[in-house]
Amino acid sequence: MESIANRVNSLSPSATIAMNQKSRDLQAKGINVINLSVGEPDFFTPDHIKDAAKKAIDDNFSFYPPVPGYPDLLKAITEKLKRENNLEYTTQQIIVSCGAKHSLANAMMSLVEKGDEVIIPAPYWVSYLEQVKLCEGIPVVIEAKHEDNFKISEKQLESAITKKTRALLLCSPSNPSGAVYSKSELRALADVLAKHPRIMVISDEIYEHINFIGGHETIAQFADMKDRTVVINGVSKAYAMTGWRIGYMAAPLWLAKACDKLQGQTTTGATTISQKAASAALAGDQTCVGEMNKAFKRRKELVVKLVREIPALKVYDPDGAFYVFPKVDAYYGKSFNGTAINTSTELCLYLLEHAHIATVPGEAFGDPVCIRISFATSDEKLVEAMQRMKNALAALK
Repeated sequence: MESIANRVNSLSPSATIAMNQKSRDLQAKGINVINLSVGEPDFFTPDHIKDAAKKAIDDNFSFYPPVPGYPDLLKAITEKLKRENNLEYTTQQIIVSCGAKHSLANAMMSLVEKGDEVIIPAPYWVSYLEQVKLCEGIPVVIEAKHEDNFKISEKQLESAITKKTRALLLCSPSNPSGAVYSKSELRALADVLAKHPRIMVISDEIYEHINFIGGHETIAQFADMKDRTVVINGVSKAYAMTGWRIGYMAAPLWLAKACDKLQGQTTTGATTISQKAASAALAGDQTCVGEMNKAFKRRKELVVKLVREIPALKVYDPDGAFYVFPKVDAYYGKSFNGTAINTSTELCLYLLEHAHIATVPGEAFGDPVCIRISFATSDEKLVEAMQRMKNALAALK
């Protein structure tokens, strides 16, 4: 008998994965699709990281690893957090998982009970709401407006808090908007949270190193917030290692122990070879990180310029990550060959079918008037894609 548990039936499919698959399906038919839907660098993993993985294979790291991660990787993570973020953690407070998404899920499942509320600023990454739902929690969405550079205020946070609030899920630099919270903005949010000691912060910092304004700030830097914050990070974005599937959390010891126990009954440890590669990434030469960031900044400036040349589109110039998130609702109500465009989903499908560019609809991120465009691809493809978009939008009447 075909019967799927409600916890899975209630989930929405990932829109980013869906659009990426649609793009691949068209490419398989020989259509030249420029894929701007996927959130991964187009760079290859740096050679010194690959060399560490090859050495790990030769050294026979082919047996089960410790559940929370190899000691050398845990040490490399604590040293990274001290060196780059001035955060002191013991290796017992670090849990390595199969990607930052896995780390988020571990934290959520360990913190959120049925009926607990989790505050999520919108636009948000597509999996946040679904993970809260999977834990039978209640997502409480706060709108971070385009005119406010996609950041919430302390007043918005205060008004969303109830007796049921268990966590605030914060992402900076943000996917999909590219918004980056400053130290003073984080301090203002922390001042609100100080009045509500039950609330934890799950701080998604996976885009930490793709930052165009100088330095990364974390809410965990404040003494009154460190023991109430779960820092989520990984190697996917900064080191072009999306396929290696290594993420990690730094958390209060009681929560790290809980996530260790949970992971021990689900996935056990992350892949051995990937862990050794991640150790080399975090402990080795960081020149590659800066070089990739320079390329992303150049591409960001290029795409913002090109999007602003398209009539009626409004775009925030992102401070981090590798996305732009333009407002496209000026094109709602227009049509092509009798087919009307009334939503960002319909607009993205139109762009895929008629311009052969893959983007992601804003509905998936909680903002129905925008679309997400990834600029993690070559300058040449970005120029061609934006010209295709400009032509396709001009054809709507």
